[in-house]
Amino acid sequence: MKKVIDVNTGEVGLGMEGTMLRSVAIGSCIVVAAYDSENSIGAMAHIMLPGTAPKKTLEKTRYAADAIDEMINMMTQAESKKSDIEVCLVGGGNVLKRKDDAICKDNIESTTRILKEKNIPVRASALGGTRRKSVFLDIENGSISFAEGDEKEKTLWKAGQRQLN
Repeated sequence: MKKVIDVNTGEVGLGMEGTMLRSVAIGSCIVVAAYDSENSIGAMAHIMLPGTAPKKTLEKTRYAADAIDEMINMMTQAESKKSDIEVCLVGGGNVLKRKDDAICKDNIESTTRILKEKNIPVRASALGGTRRKSVFLDIENGSISFAEGDEKEKTLWKAGQRQLN
């Protein structure tokens, strides 16, 4: 039986073979699910806010730049090479259906820009919409799946595929 690690808002989690990383109830947040197929190492960052944390902030990994840096650091400390890391993005939804809600768009733009600057390829994404999402990274088989609302889980990407969606 796989060990399940829940990655909640503002957290970054790391797992190896025999582990599933899971993040649920994703609204305007963005979850970056990262996988290194060479070493079977996975990580997840559950990003709440765009940009970089203010200097005095204690919970820095709530912010895109800090969470992505922490995720990459955790993976490289576990023997990943940055060049072997591939990611999928899930979230960024306007679940409260507010017309003037910009946080979803800001989170998507900030996260995708930072990953591009760091040369981390985004292989697939399930972004936007108005329903909550969940995401699952099965490290043993290198698959990332997601669910929207109460729908059934579906595969977003599997290691070895350039792009699925």
